[in-house]
Amino acid sequence: MGIFERFLSVWVALAIAAGVGLGLLAPGVFEAVAGVQWAGVNLVVAALIWLMIYPMMLKVELSSLKDVGKQPRGLALTVAINWLIKPFTMAALGVLFFEHVFAGWVAPEDAQQYIAGMVLLGVAPCTAMVFVWSNLTKGDANYTLVQVSVNDLILVFAFAPIAGLLLGVTDLQVPWETLVASVLVFVVVPLVAGVLTNRHMSGKEGRQGVARFADGLKPASMAGLLLTVVLLFGFQAQTIVAQPGAVLLIAIPLAIQSYGIFAITYGLARALKLPFNVAAPAAMIGTSTFFELAVAVAISLFGLSSGAALATVVGVLIEVPVMLSLVALANRTQGWFSAPASPPASPSKASLGSISA
Repeated sequence: MGIFERFLSVWVALAIAAGVGLGLLAPGVFEAVAGVQWAGVNLVVAALIWLMIYPMMLKVELSSLKDVGKQPRGLALTVAINWLIKPFTMAALGVLFFEHVFAGWVAPEDAQQYIAGMVLLGVAPCTAMVFVWSNLTKGDANYTLVQVSVNDLILVFAFAPIAGLLLGVTDLQVPWETLVASVLVFVVVPLVAGVLTNRHMSGKEGRQGVARFADGLKPASMAGLLLTVVLLFGFQAQTIVAQPGAVLLIAIPLAIQSYGIFAITYGLARALKLPFNVAAPAAMIGTSTFFELAVAVAISLFGLSSGAALATVVGVLIEVPVMLSLVALANRTQGWFSAPASPPASPSKASLGSISA
């Protein structure tokens, strides 16, 4: 384990501090970077996420995807958590904290806005960063790809009805451009690149060559993660400094939701006797959010300066630190689970692109 992996939490904390500091010192630079978008997807952040996702996509074997159906419990768990539990626990926590626990500190109109932002986060399961979290826990690349794909398919039909129900909005419009662009940018592009690279290098150098190439990408993957943190906090540095109290109040129920959903999913995965390389990604998918979609909907419904938009932004800010802590927890408790149900085709394949947290 290298120095970056060993002290990852320290580097992330430094990246957060650097992002806030640089965002205050050079706001124009971050505004310019934030403006490099396509359909609501920041292309600079996308490129950094590609660095993190690409090693995992090297492990995907299209011929093995058909075998995922032989382990339906992991898929069923992911779907149940994301669509039958997570949106409603998020809404319940929002109401509990902003209508009761924090009622004396937050104006009623602001409270309703914060609840709305939390709801939008709860109804948007992760599409991009979940590949990073799965990779950090050495998840089954094929299974994770199918889990994310199934969630994306359900999202197309379920996002608007569930969000509309919880928000009391009957004409909620899904920003289809953001949804489609995110799937293309965060799933299709790195998947195609990884599969083509795997095939090309396997033919020339064998799987050992692919493994060496993936191992060589570890520093770039770590750099991509840290630079993503710098950018995300740099983008919102002004908000963090201008409204620290609101940011903190929103972060508390969001963090409780994240740890609570992880505990539920992880516990159910253990009860279902899922192998660790399926259980860990299932818990990560249930915990993380598709914040690009949530932010876009919040802005279109309530406005750029609304409390709902602020709540979705806070979701972006806590995502990486919270998820990294859960990655570390999962890696420390993998002994609770069985070994993978079916071993990889070759010894080197299991190590492709893995990053130890």
